[in-house]
Amino acid sequence: MASKKYFFLLAMLVATTVGFAQTTSTDWGWNWNDSSKVSPAKMPQYNEFMQNQYPYPARPRDMWELGVGVGTAVLSGDLNNAAGFAGTVTLRKSLNHTFSLRPYVSYYYNSTSGQNAYLNGNIVNPVAATLGYKNSSFHFGLDVLTSLNTLSFYRGNPKVNVYLITGAELYTTTLKQSVNGGAYNSFSHGGNSFLNSVGFNIGGGAAFKISDRTNLAIEVKNTITNNDYLDTYSSPWSNANDAWWVATVKLNFNLGNKAKRVQPLWWLNPNNYAYRELNQPKHMKLPKVVLPDADGDGVTDQFDLEPNTPAGAPVDSHGVSKDSDGDGVPDYKDKELLTPQKCFPVNADGVGTCPEPACCQELRSALANYHPAPACTLSDLPSVTFKSGAKLSAAATSLLDAAAAKIKANPDCKVKVIGHPTASKAAQQLSYDRVESVIKYLVDKKGISESRFIFSYDGGAGDANTIDLLGTTEDGPNTVPAPHPNLKSKK
Repeated sequence: MASKKYFFLLAMLVATTVGFAQTTSTDWGWNWNDSSKVSPAKMPQYNEFMQNQYPYPARPRDMWELGVGVGTAVLSGDLNNAAGFAGTVTLRKSLNHTFSLRPYVSYYYNSTSGQNAYLNGNIVNPVAATLGYKNSSFHFGLDVLTSLNTLSFYRGNPKVNVYLITGAELYTTTLKQSVNGGAYNSFSHGGNSFLNSVGFNIGGGAAFKISDRTNLAIEVKNTITNNDYLDTYSSPWSNANDAWWVATVKLNFNLGNKAKRVQPLWWLNPNNYAYRELNQPKHMKLPKVVLPDADGDGVTDQFDLEPNTPAGAPVDSHGVSKDSDGDGVPDYKDKELLTPQKCFPVNADGVGTCPEPACCQELRSALANYHPAPACTLSDLPSVTFKSGAKLSAAATSLLDAAAAKIKANPDCKVKVIGHPTASKAAQQLSYDRVESVIKYLVDKKGISESRFIFSYDGGAGDANTIDLLGTTEDGPNTVPAPHPNLKSKK
């Protein structure tokens, strides 16, 4: 009956504490990148984890737990159960978040008087004399504690640690017996003083967290022994050995430097790292974010106020086509980029309506009567082909060397250097770089004046990989701004 009663009490204790255990803390308990709490043996794993070469953080050093407890020890045997005193000192250390080891020293004292021989609470055959006994015992053991509620997928760190107890012990017992109410005398059975006997422990408990350093625990433990004379009597009608039932209240203290150790691991949910990293990534390698830019103007669609800008049109920071003179005609259509405001409004080509100055009218008349010089006869200039990039090949420089001689022999002619880019920004910049490379070679290497060249590239009328040279008497710029300098060729 006593065994059933204490098992019932243990079940009620565990059920109650599991309910309390649902109130939890959201604090993770330690910082995964804090190397001060990692032991030297775990530092290689810590370094690999910090460099994303290993997926698991290193286990931190955790504190030890020192416990002091008092309670009631009940000796269950053949005579009536005797409730007495129990005191214990424990030292607990985690193996991981679930299992921990706890060596302990305990002292139990039990005393009865005037008892008859009982078996399972019923008098079977009372002994001729009434018996009493005193049992004083020291216990030295090691328990394995299994935490039941540390690991969780739906909460953070527990405020209550619910655990099972299994273990073994050596105990030494001093017995005294009283017969018919007489004096208590030392008792032995067959010369056996019951020293160094063996017991096995099962039980459970719950620790209630007070602070990061202290907790209050309640435990119930049953010690199954290997002899039947702990109450100085062995019933001939029962072969069950005597046992202790112990209920204690313990005050536990965490030992260790807080700067170098975390709380004992049974107070830390091992899933905290994974869930916090999913919620607020700080360590995982995330792919580079690529934002869509449908019109390729360099402004992402999220911020582009003009998502269908024509290819090559210069835009502002909001993706809107630039209008340098504010005449309402975007620069890519404007044939007069800087029309004075006094000449507004402008026509569809962005040209203002100001009257032509008198000087210009005179010049126009003069030009009408001007007889131009004969057309340039410089012909047979080569085309330079590029395989990739804008660097001149040996074959290209050979062609340009021959062309330089012809250009020098015709000083009245200019040379138009023409590229044929496609519509993409990269192709426009590459064609620009190639035209510049040809002009630079003829100027720097062959000594031809830069003013004799006209920098030109069309909208893709020719081969995109070919730069053409054409003799002409036209005027034109020998240099123009790069269309997309950020895409400049590196070769």
